[in-house]
Amino acid sequence: MKKISKSIKLVALLVACLAIPSLAGAQVVKNAYFNIDWQVNSPFGQDFSDKTSGWGAHFEGGYYFTPNISGGLFLSYHTNNKYIDRQTLPVSSTSVITADQQHSIFQLPFGAVFRYNFAPEGQFQPYLGAGLGASYSEMSSYMNVLKVYDRNWGFYLSPEVGMNIYFTPQKQFGVHIAAYYNYATNKGEVLNYSVDGLNNWGIRLGVAF
Repeated sequence: MKKISKSIKLVALLVACLAIPSLAGAQVVKNAYFNIDWQVNSPFGQDFSDKTSGWGAHFEGGYYFTPNISGGLFLSYHTNNKYIDRQTLPVSSTSVITADQQHSIFQLPFGAVFRYNFAPEGQFQPYLGAGLGASYSEMSSYMNVLKVYDRNWGFYLSPEVGMNIYFTPQKQFGVHIAAYYNYATNKGEVLNYSVDGLNNWGIRLGVAF
């Protein structure tokens, strides 16, 4: 039921985002770009939930102030899970619990994004980008009917290299591919586990308007 709920939230986010790029495709917003991506994410630097996952999406929109330089906003969503075999863990100073666990780290970063476009006149547009902002995270352990979690906030930084590939010279529609790294300062503790900073790398594949 939890996975279904997350899927509904992801679909709702994508549907909402689709309404805005349609305006850019009609050239209502000149010099603007929009990307909607499926996201694959691989955490490292912590062992609470370090399995690669495709449960993510990324939305980004920006405006080119010069032919090469743009600024805009981004919003991402991702969840990584990890199964832990049955073990006995302390839940207080006087009690313990024996159970298997499903670890989960949910991340929701958002903020400002900047790009340098190397070929603004072409249909193939490679770029370097960087995102800066805030990151909300929930670190959770599910044990049968029990959930233990820590919700926290942190500062977010994400460099990226990618390309928009447009199908026509008018650049109204195309595909977007990118590779990224991100780091967030979020800290959390659940049971006897702790996370100090979130490191991720991954790829994005989607549509460009």
